[in-house]
Amino acid sequence: MNAAPKRPPSPGSGATSLRFGRTSRLAQSRDFARVRQRGEPLAIGCLIANWNKLPDGSVPKLGVVTSKKIGDAPVRSRARRLLRESFRLHQHEFAQPVELVLVARNSIAGKKFADVEKDFLAVLKRASLLKN
Repeated sequence: MNAAPKRPPSPGSGATSLRFGRTSRLAQSRDFARVRQRGEPLAIGCLIANWNKLPDGSVPKLGVVTSKKIGDAPVRSRARRLLRESFRLHQHEFAQPVELVLVARNSIAGKKFADVEKDFLAVLKRASLLKN
């Protein structure tokens, strides 16, 4: 028997979507600058987080910064993917919607996903951004 491939839940099905689409991204430099200037910063492990709280009913948004100090292009790309995936998996656990800018530190190079996710969750817990 051929079983149909499993698909993610459709948006209207009532299940929580784990997508990370365009509406969840910070794209313009002025958005990054606003969050970094007005937001609250916190550095733990391999990342620095800056965030602004958004009004209820908004969608949490993420921006990722990786500088050339981290390494060459493949290393920076992997760092971005790890940070985005951590956000994607936990985006529905925020107590209130936020704009979040994550800055990768040099120590992210060579880390496994579990280590990056642990640092990401530690930042969110310390900042009291997670639901109880």
